[in-house]
Amino acid sequence: MPIRREHRFFYPIDWRELSSVIRFGHAKGRCEGCGRLHGRTVFHLGDGRWWDEEAASWCDGTGMIVCVAVGAAGVLGKTRTTRVALATGHRNYDTADNFATNLAAWCQRCHIRHNRPEHRRRR
Repeated sequence: MPIRREHRFFYPIDWRELSSVIRFGHAKGRCEGCGRLHGRTVFHLGDGRWWDEEAASWCDGTGMIVCVAVGAAGVLGKTRTTRVALATGHRNYDTADNFATNLAAWCQRCHIRHNRPEHRRRR
């Protein structure tokens, strides 16, 4: 996720390099929350379920394989696509804590889900 201009001074000067190491070195280009691959276009149902091409099956929001109910043709007709973009986020929300154990590579959905409690707290 892009860093807002007013928040840039909270991040280290080498954030791009650090983020790249976490996303592509540590996480190997996959979301640590759900397993989606960076840069891939995925089909999803809007409720967290998404089609994993490699496993040839539907997965839930945590990357676990799930079955779509028989007779769910109506649901499958409502699939949407999203291009996955990994971003590095702070597990404890502290932008000064840049140890590898505190950083995670998340797709858009997982990053927003992780930050939701903190965003609610700040409002």
